[in-house]
Amino acid sequence: MTEALQKTISFGYSQVGGVQIHYAKAGNGPRLVVLLHGFPEFWYSWRHQLVDLSASGDFTVVAPDMRGVNLSDKPENVSDYDIRNLVDDVIGLIHNLGFETAAVVGHDWGAGVAWGAARFHPETVSRVACLQVPPPDIWKKNLGWKQLLASWYMFFFQIPGVPEWLLSAKDFDGMEKAMRNSTAVPGIITDTDIIEYKKGWSQPGAITGGINVYRANIMKRIFGKKMELPDIEVPTLFIYGEQDHAILPSTVEGVAEVVAADYDEIRIPESAHWVQVEAREKVSKALIEFLGESNKEKP
Repeated sequence: MTEALQKTISFGYSQVGGVQIHYAKAGNGPRLVVLLHGFPEFWYSWRHQLVDLSASGDFTVVAPDMRGVNLSDKPENVSDYDIRNLVDDVIGLIHNLGFETAAVVGHDWGAGVAWGAARFHPETVSRVACLQVPPPDIWKKNLGWKQLLASWYMFFFQIPGVPEWLLSAKDFDGMEKAMRNSTAVPGIITDTDIIEYKKGWSQPGAITGGINVYRANIMKRIFGKKMELPDIEVPTLFIYGEQDHAILPSTVEGVAEVVAADYDEIRIPESAHWVQVEAREKVSKALIEFLGESNKEKP
């Protein structure tokens, strides 16, 4: 890790139900912010925001390894990775850390978990900010052939064992190239970053744990019956890097339709999928401003 991360971040574990969750923590402010990663990442996805958000002094910032990845527990059954269980992990973690409420921020699959937490636990989730991935009902409403083709890997992940073998081959060469080559500007993912990611990917069962989120949820999400979901009733921010080749611009249209609260949306034309890294300053600034607005609501 960089010197800035080593100075800023501490680590801990929290027992949430039957799963032990590992997390990174920065700051000791009065308001809790929980940052949720996607695949194939873990807490390190939020390395910049842990530093940036905690520097204000207003927030305690926590980025967990979600179940199945890096140093968190890795349940064996695919059904254990149903998104409802991941939501329960987040709510349990908030309470275990001694907070009644928290703002929840998610990227990629972390966004899917954040949407669920905000919808079904508005008494705990005070604000929600999601990056790149729209709510599941908007995803399904907008789903077209181009997005299905862009999501080919989700279907590949349904095959038992083969994705793990392929992704782990040659010291995770395929995963490294996928991350390095999917940024809008080359070189955003550094050699130092890859070293840290490979440490996480090398944890026993970590690749299977990450893929199991797709196995437990994606076929229901795409081919299941129409979802009847409540509107999101907490202040909401959606951030989207417009050069994303995995989540197409047409797929994220209309997020505001399911938000029955204050809503803001930020498009970042120069960024692709890894928006919190590719556009660090814009994303951190937007999050600090959005999360800081709660100061006006609660003295």
